[in-house]
Amino acid sequence: MTLYATLEEAIDAAREEYLAANPEVIEEEASVEQFAMQKYVMQDGDIMWQVEFFTNEGDEGECLPLRSGEAAQAIFDGDFDEIELRQEWLAENTLHEWDEGEFQLVPPEGSEEADAAAEEWEDDNSESDRWA
Repeated sequence: MTLYATLEEAIDAAREEYLAANPEVIEEEASVEQFAMQKYVMQDGDIMWQVEFFTNEGDEGECLPLRSGEAAQAIFDGDFDEIELRQEWLAENTLHEWDEGEFQLVPPEGSEEADAAAEEWEDDNSESDRWA
């Protein structure tokens, strides 16, 4: 699992991974049916992203399916609004790091790093942040 600091970096990396896994596909002719992404809050409060593209709708990976069909293809082709994708992300689907490499849907409590992560999670999902 490779995580990226920005959603745009994660999308670019997922596009490259998809093309590497499908060497017979020419980038301009690539046809994806599903776009999946996952948001992570690390122990230090940093936000990280992971993205996957799939040839078939319904294929499963590590991320949650977010768009399919033409919408997934548009993201693959670079025709997307990062702010819109961030706004559509449901806060309850965000994974929070408890131990290194171990994630859960609820933020950890009780340590300075955990409190910072929880505060970042709360800050990142307020209504005013959603429209920033």
